[in-house]
This record gives sequence, C-alpha cells and structure tokens, in this order.
Amino acid sequence: MPISAEHDDTERHLKQLTEDLETGKLAQLKQLLQALTPAEIADLLEALKPSDRLVVWRLLPPEVAGEVLVELHEEVRTSLIKALEKTDAEDLIEAAEALDPDDLADIVEDLPETIRDKVVQALSRHDRSRLERVLTYPEDTAGSLMRTDTITVRPDVTLDVVLRYLRQRGELPDLTDALYVVDKDDRLIGVLPLSVLLTSDPHKTVRELMLTEVEAIPATLPASDVAMLFEHHDWVSAPVVDEEGRLVGRITVDDVVDVIRDEAEHTIMSQAGLSEETDMFAPVSESAKRRAVWLGVNLVTAFLAAWVIGLFEDTIQKEVALAVLMPIVASMGGIAGTQTQTLVIRALALKQIGEANVWTLLAREIAIGLINGVLWAIVVGVIAAIWFQALHIGLLIAAAMIINLLCAAFAGVMIPLLLDKLGIDPALAGGVVLTTVTDVVGFLAFLGLASWWLFS
Repeated sequence: MPISAEHDDTERHLKQLTEDLETGKLAQLKQLLQALTPAEIADLLEALKPSDRLVVWRLLPPEVAGEVLVELHEEVRTSLIKALEKTDAEDLIEAAEALDPDDLADIVEDLPETIRDKVVQALSRHDRSRLERVLTYPEDTAGSLMRTDTITVRPDVTLDVVLRYLRQRGELPDLTDALYVVDKDDRLIGVLPLSVLLTSDPHKTVRELMLTEVEAIPATLPASDVAMLFEHHDWVSAPVVDEEGRLVGRITVDDVVDVIRDEAEHTIMSQAGLSEETDMFAPVSESAKRRAVWLGVNLVTAFLAAWVIGLFEDTIQKEVALAVLMPIVASMGGIAGTQTQTLVIRALALKQIGEANVWTLLAREIAIGLINGVLWAIVVGVIAAIWFQALHIGLLIAAAMIINLLCAAFAGVMIPLLLDKLGIDPALAGGVVLTTVTDVVGFLAFLGLASWWLFS
C-alpha cells in the first residue's frame, strides 16, 4: 500500500473510531479494532483523549491489548496503566501475561509493583529466566533490544538431525534466517543460514557448512550503533553475545526499525524542547511546566539580545533605519547557522564526524558562509541603500551580514560538537544556543559598525 494511502487510512480510522465512541456504537468499534494491527491501534489510542483510550482498550482481547501496550509511547503507556490499575487491574495482568517475555521486558518496569509481581510469578521458570536476562542490560543497548528466542545447534550434528529437530519444534521464531552454532559453553562459533540448511547434503555436519566469520553484536553496544550496523550490512537478524562471547539472544530488523523511528522522533521533538515520548493529551499543568523550562531559557537569551541592542540606543535614535534593518541581519545568520548545525548533528548521529575531519568540515562551512555572505550582502546592501537613499546604510548592513554568516557557520559546527562533548543533546539545546549567538553577533556587528561610522 502506498504511504499516502496508508496515511489516509489512518485518518479515516481515527474519524470512524471517534464517531463510534461519540455515538456509543461499541460493536462497530470492536469490528474496526479487529481489522487493525497492534501498532495501528496504538497510534489511534495516542490520538484520543485519556477517557476514550480506556474504552477502546477494554474492547481488546488480552493478547492484543498486551501488544498494544508495548507499541505505545512511554508517557501514554504510563498514564494508561495508572488508569487501568484503579479499575481494570485483572485485565491488565491478563494482558501482560499474554506477552512474550522479550516484549514483556519493554513494559514490566512501567507496571505497578503488585501487578508486576503477579505477572512475573505467573511465568514459567524458562520465561522468567528470559525476562531476567533482558532486564540485566541498560535501556537503549543491544541487550535491551534483543529477543531470547534463538535456535542453537551444535557443530558435530548432521543437517538431517537439525531438520528433524526443526520439524519437531513445529515453527520457527519470527524473522529467523539462520541458526546459531554454539559450543558446550554456549559460546557462539558460527552461523548456519537456513538457505544452506535447506539446499545442502543432509549427511554433512553443521561444522562443514557453517559460516565462521560471524559479526556478533556485544550486548552492551548502544542501540544507535546497532541500527547503524544493520543499515551497513543489510541484516535481517544478528546474534548478540555477552563479554565472554556466549550467545544471549538476537536482534531482528523490526526492532531496529523501532530504534530508527524513535531517533527520528527524538530529533524532531528536541528542536522544540520536547520529548519524543510526550503525550499529546497529557494533563495541562504537566505540559505547561515542561514547556515553561525552555520558554524560560529562551527568555534569558532574548533579554541578552535586547541588552546588546540597548547598548546602542543612541546610535539607533540617530539612524532610525538601523532599527528597521536589524532583524534581517539576525534572521539570515540564524537560518545559515541552522543549516550548518543540522548537517553536523546528523553527522554526529551517524558517527561520521571526528578529529580526522572536523577541521576540513569547518573550513568548508566557513567557505560556504563567505560565498553566501558576499552574495546576499550585495543584494541586501543594494536594496537597503535604495530604500533609505543612503549608501552608507547599504555598506553597513552588507558588512554586518558577511560577519554574521561567517560566525553562523563557525557556531553551527562548533556548538553541536561542544554540547556533544559535554554530554548535552545538541538537538535539544543547540537551537537555543545558536540563535543567541547569531542574534548577538548580528546586532553587535551591525550596530557596532554603525556606531563607528556615525560617531568616528
């Protein structure tokens, strides 16, 4: 289905769902939900107000309800669980118990302690062990992403034995494209692709046909690096090993897609000072408090820019045209700096920037800033000179624009790098810092040059 068609379907489903809720047509609503995937239902729930979310969730069978909880953003899931704890605790327990241990690991920390204990106690010893294995690793690492439903074989058995074993199992875990070969200590020593298993002589041993050059993912590797490995190697799945090389699980491409989506959402929301987990219908007081922090930061930077303008009050009073043209210099610097900063933040996310190439990138961006600065300085300078019938005004704004675009290029490269070194997310804080720099430098350059011209 084309992307545009899928988007239209989402809007149509949301409209139908809302209408069914308003008119109380629960039978039709239930029929609609049966035709949707858990991920689609989760998207629809996030677009509903909290009271309607409860109504929809109660219409879901336990096995679907649990998967929907996994798909929800953390803040929405937390608020829904809190509401369910008061009125539907048993249904919540049933939904959690229906989950695979690997999926349960994604939400178990969000469950209230009493419910969490009941869910864990209901697991078999094997499933409890799988859950504990995933929970031992920090969030956003390969270990927290992995599934533990791996199929392992020993190197000394024949393919015929392996095939009989698979037939006895009856089914394979989702997205299984290979079997993992381990020794007696569960250390990964090779991979047997299913294509090789199905097309080779069944009398040959696994050792004869397995691939020994295996790129295993360390369980502590950051999730963003895992996504990059999948992108570079076009993997469907990959084994995960602990520090001693023992196989502990596998990561599949659908898990990586979730990581990529989360990172994209994080970048977009961070530019506005928000979290990708933000609930669109969170309580007003909570949302207001969260946004107030960044509004406060922005206010401080705005006062700084205003203070700089105040230093040149006499200059502005003597030449009113300066007040009219000031925003142009700051705006052009802000846009140019944002273009550079976006490029650098992307390079940082993809691990494409470091000591080996940072100075080359800086020189390139300054060169681009100089070219664009000169080009648009001429355009704006001519317009300003004609507008105010004053050649010196055109020359002043042209010079200030060149200075600010050069500064914007330098700041656009160095601010994200500095914030990254300090452990601060450049996507979250970079925009505020960059805007402050380009505003202050733009006003200083323009008004400072004007003061020199008028009072020298």
